[in-house]
Amino acid sequence: MAACGAARAALLLLLGTAAAPSPVRGSQGDREPLYRECLSRCDRRNCSGAALSAFRARQPLYMALAGWSCRDDCKYECMWLTVRLYLQRGHRVPQFHGKWPFSRFLFFQEPASAFASFLNGLASFIMLLRYKAAVPPASPMYPTCVAFAWVSLNAWFWSTVFHTRDTAVTEKLDYFCASAVVLHSVYLCCVRTLGLQRPALISIFRAFLLLFLACHISYLTLVRFDYGYNMAANAAIGLLNVAWWLRWCLRNRPRLPHVWKCAAVVLLLQALALLELLDFPPLLWVLDAHALWHIGTIPLNVLFYSFLMDDSLYLLKANSDLLKAD
Repeated sequence: MAACGAARAALLLLLGTAAAPSPVRGSQGDREPLYRECLSRCDRRNCSGAALSAFRARQPLYMALAGWSCRDDCKYECMWLTVRLYLQRGHRVPQFHGKWPFSRFLFFQEPASAFASFLNGLASFIMLLRYKAAVPPASPMYPTCVAFAWVSLNAWFWSTVFHTRDTAVTEKLDYFCASAVVLHSVYLCCVRTLGLQRPALISIFRAFLLLFLACHISYLTLVRFDYGYNMAANAAIGLLNVAWWLRWCLRNRPRLPHVWKCAAVVLLLQALALLELLDFPPLLWVLDAHALWHIGTIPLNVLFYSFLMDDSLYLLKANSDLLKAD
């Protein structure tokens, strides 16, 4: 669903940054002397000269293709060494570089979140195919809904990539594409509620959103990658999106029975965002609060596309009845 990232950011911002996961990349685990000494020792022994050649020779091809380096392997092994020491001494599991420790599966860094993101993308793609099969292109919302689906698919693709392999590049692509989906959700709402009768207004609003997205990405890329600003910007847009959709749903509930689907998605996304506040160490070192969030959005994707289908068919019929009356 388009507003999922915004719903999460909005709720975290409203409840205070103390409740939100820390945006700082340095964490207790990677500041631990044991971790640093282990990493330095592993790097010296395994990541240069003949030892590095031996590492590359025995590394599985899929790990090399996914970009896992010798130093990445050292970080992974030293992370678990530190975690075991913490648990033996009865301490709480620490985070490393802003993340909980996850058990790697093949080349997947966060297996549950990566798989859930993939399933969200798959659900979006299947519902896009169903939408295109059920709704004729003559429907007034058809191009906007199809564009929304492709923007969402792109975001879920990069979410899958990011949770598979967290790098500076994949992180930025995940964040930027999520912002694009949030903005497109606002655009979708504007077209549906105001723009069908005011195409000039929609053109101006579209240009404004594109300019905002360009400035947002430029600032985060060229000036500073500010996690707090990114959360605040997405939260503000998300709150606008939620309020706008809910107001429209409440006003049109008597004459449009299908709007309950849209209202349910918006409200359930806010409820799911509460999962992010739990922020617990991963169950079985795989399933954390963020993965549960992504799992919960899968059925909401289906429900929202079902709303878009119903609404597009309603608009098509309304236009047809209007033409007959003329």
